[in-house]
Formats: sequence, C-alpha cells, structure tokens
Amino acid sequence: MNEIQAILVGFIQGLSEFLPISSSAHIVFTSNLYKLIAGISLPTIAPSEEVFFDIAVHLATLFAVLIFFRAEIKEILVGFFSGLKNKKYDDNNFKIGLYIIITTGITGVIGLLIKDFAHSLVSNPKIVSLLLVVTGFILLFSEKFKKENKEINMKSAIVIAIAQGLAVFPGLSRSGLTISSAIFQGIDRVKAAKFSFLMSIPVIILASLIYPLLEIDIAEIQTFNFRAIILGFITAFVSGYICIKYFMNFLGKSSLKSFAYYCFGCGLVMFLIFSLCHHL
Repeated sequence: MNEIQAILVGFIQGLSEFLPISSSAHIVFTSNLYKLIAGISLPTIAPSEEVFFDIAVHLATLFAVLIFFRAEIKEILVGFFSGLKNKKYDDNNFKIGLYIIITTGITGVIGLLIKDFAHSLVSNPKIVSLLLVVTGFILLFSEKFKKENKEINMKSAIVIAIAQGLAVFPGLSRSGLTISSAIFQGIDRVKAAKFSFLMSIPVIILASLIYPLLEIDIAEIQTFNFRAIILGFITAFVSGYICIKYFMNFLGKSSLKSFAYYCFGCGLVMFLIFSLCHHL
C-alpha cells in the first residue's frame, strides 16, 4: 500500500460513510476506474494489511461519530443503565439505548445471511451502479412523505434495522436507507440522521473490528506500511467528522433530493462507463 492510495481511500471512506451515497459503491468505482485508467488493479495489498487498513479507516469514522455525538452518547448510556437499575423503562434515553441494541442484533442476523452474496457483487461495478440508482429512488421517494416529527419507537427501530441490514449490498447506502426508512414512518430528517449515526457505532465495531481481527496474520504486521495506514486514518477521521457536522446542518434546512440526484447521475454514468469498457 502506498500513501496516495491510503489518503484516497481514507477520504472516500470518511466522506461517503455518512452521506447517503454509499461508501462501498464509491470504493468499488474508485478501484475499477483505477484499473481502467492505469490498465492495472490498485496496487496490490497483502490480505492482512488490507484487513488492518480497513479496520483503521472504520475506526477513524467510528471516532468521528463518538466525538461529534459525545454528549448524546453520554446521556443515552447514563439513561440506559439508570433505567435498568431503577426500573425506569419509560425514560427516552433508556428506550434509545434499547433500540440501538435491538437494531444491532437484527442487522447482524441479516448481514450474516446475505454477506457472502453481497460481497460477490464487489467485482461487478455495473450491478453496484444500478443499486446506487435504487438508493437514489429511495431517497427521492422518502421526500414525498410528510414529516410528522414522531419519536422513534420499537416498530420504527425494527424497520430501520432491517434497512440497515440490507445495506450490506454495495450501492445501497446504509445512512440513506436508515434515514429514509425513518422518514417513511414520520420521523423528521435530523432525528432520523442522528439515530442512524448512533446505531452505526456497534455495527462498525462488530463488522469492522471483531470479525476482521481474526483474519489478520500477526506475523505479517511488521511488513505493513504504517505511514500509509496512519495517513489513511487521519484522512478518514477528518473528512468523516466534517461530513457529519455539515450533513446534520444541511438536513436541518434542506431535503435529500440533491443526494438522490447525485446517486442517479453517478450510478448511471458509472453503469455506462463500465458497460462500454466491457465491450471494448
């Protein structure tokens, strides 16, 4: 792995992890476009180093969420454990904590069931392009629903969890599907986005830390390019934090339509590029 590659992937990860435009789709496009332009695949990375780097950039975006929402996270943790201790199950922070636990379980089950098939699509950028267009339709359709300023309840949390599980498919944006599924149920955009980001914390930990760590060959660690890994981490953290900050402000004033149009444009352009190149 070289430094330029690490910075590029880190930037894409930080920017697209939280915007409803599918980080996985953009990484697939970047990799395949590099192959088309340079005539080769992205610089070869040892399997263990690739896993380690993936952990690093996901840790970076995890830290971005933890720092940005540190006050809310503290309130939820205090409310949840206080509710357990004092049997005050009606406290809103207790409920949010409970919903996050439940959504993590549902997402995990769905993810395990479909992850192999979903991962196989990474090598097919045309399918990923079409799935990004599907994300665009979901975002646009969600804006047709009236925002009733409802609070998240058990039913809505389960629906959001199912949406998050389906986002294992590259091209289906995790934040896009979770925010849209909340909006479909009358929850306003800002509340939907906040819950989406908070529920991503345990998912990132489980999907990007615990399982991948088992795949790392400890003997290969000394061969890793840690300079590149650190640069990727910093880039992912900074771009991720800035992205969360401005995206939350954006949602308070604007709709998701602009992201829907971006998904349409990007998805269709990528589909045409990879279709034409396939016939050359």
